[in-house]
Amino acid sequence: MSILASGGPIAQAERIANTVQFLSHMDSNRKLHVGFSAGRFEFMARPYGIVPRNPVEEAAWPALRGQIFMEASEIFLRLIRGDTIHSNDIRQTVLTRGNFRSDEDWAAVQDAVGGTPDEVKIDRRYNFEDISIVPKEWPRAQLELIAGTHDPKAQEFVNQIMPVKVFNLSITSPEMIDSTHQRMSELFHPDGGDWQRRDMPRTTFVFLNAEEGLSSEEQSQAAHEEARLALGEYWKALEGTLDPSKVEKAADNALIGNSSEVAAQIKERFHPEDRLMCWFDFFNHDSDRVIRNMEAWWREVVPLLE
Repeated sequence: MSILASGGPIAQAERIANTVQFLSHMDSNRKLHVGFSAGRFEFMARPYGIVPRNPVEEAAWPALRGQIFMEASEIFLRLIRGDTIHSNDIRQTVLTRGNFRSDEDWAAVQDAVGGTPDEVKIDRRYNFEDISIVPKEWPRAQLELIAGTHDPKAQEFVNQIMPVKVFNLSITSPEMIDSTHQRMSELFHPDGGDWQRRDMPRTTFVFLNAEEGLSSEEQSQAAHEEARLALGEYWKALEGTLDPSKVEKAADNALIGNSSEVAAQIKERFHPEDRLMCWFDFFNHDSDRVIRNMEAWWREVVPLLE
């Protein structure tokens, strides 16, 4: 869920508390795992006022959007924790050269301000008097939070408030996966216990073809064609252009093929203690086919892993 959209962090925190309280009446043991982020696409948050408010913010926007997520995260997490907060209690956004990818990007912000300041203070996005959420008392132990960000500063910041696990994109490199595990083992909030490898689910596209009437080779060929088309559309949606090298990289991180090929890729590619979050319906609106793929995964792939 995007905590910048659908009313923002205050509304989202209250929704989560009410949802967990409601579900706890049906099952007092199971946990609800909620991933939160700024949202993949900017248009998701625009209707809720997450747009540049002046020329300085417009110049700083690529870097500023991540800072807005940090501000929203503090509000969201502190309300979930049970705090009563005022907007003046929330972190102040101060931009410096370190927030930007290039000297040119930082210079554009300085020009918008006028002069060459070493830092630029940004007014808070959310302004409110003392608030807390309803309900006040609810089974917080039945909630697991996962932040969808690979910004090390954001991961550390949220874990200063309460235990927050992290999430990776399906195209995240193995090197970044391992470095994130190392970092999280050091900064994970102590109330969450020791960091476990399963605490960062590894999302993966699954282009499995186990369709009847096809040979193993035909299943493999069909799966690779399905993956090529879907991943191509993915990058078009993300960037507006088709970059073949990025599609190839994404394919390297996806599970593609017939059942035996997919099982072999899992063994080769993933750590034995990894937890996989599998995306079966990626660019596939054929519900029956998605169900068949899930059934084939459990019936044909999983036994090969055991």
